[in-house]
Amino acid sequence: MTGDVRRVFRMDNEVLAFRFTATVSDRAGLAPRERLADPVRLKMWLGATGLDVPDVSQTDLEDAVGLREAIYRIGSAIAAGGKPRPKDVRALNSSAAAGHAKAVMDRGRAAWQLTGTTPVRDALGVLATDAIRILGGPDRTRVKNCEGPGCAGLFLDTSRAGTRRWCSMNTCGNKVKKSRIAAR
Repeated sequence: MTGDVRRVFRMDNEVLAFRFTATVSDRAGLAPRERLADPVRLKMWLGATGLDVPDVSQTDLEDAVGLREAIYRIGSAIAAGGKPRPKDVRALNSSAAAGHAKAVMDRGRAAWQLTGTTPVRDALGVLATDAIRILGGPDRTRVKNCEGPGCAGLFLDTSRAGTRRWCSMNTCGNKVKKSRIAAR
């Protein structure tokens, strides 16, 4: 399944909430690509991040997409030096409050224990809480949108100088470098 997940989703962002927003690719391109096309895809993505859920409904998928887009809009507003829309902040806070996941140690590693009654809501709560931690924390000034062609994905610039331009050197940064070489 790991190979299948990596073919469908980008899993290279170190921030879980931003990895979630990357389930839409080429956001700034001519044809953004939705990768959470159905409940099965959401279940697959959640499982790949350690948030295993037994089943995902269409309503769960709609809730997840709504949360994802609120996180993306808040992150993009912060990256641009602006303020997020209150409606998006309410959606983020509401999702965080609705989840009842608990952090646990499982086989020597940190994991999330979801409830049996509302596992998808719990998983979305974990994603919302992660977004709040980054978007409202001390590193919020290091939140950026990727400058890669068509990307605009969110990332946390952890470079010492704070001058990172791409969400990933292996994807967007490499594309820019290849295009520069080809232009010469």
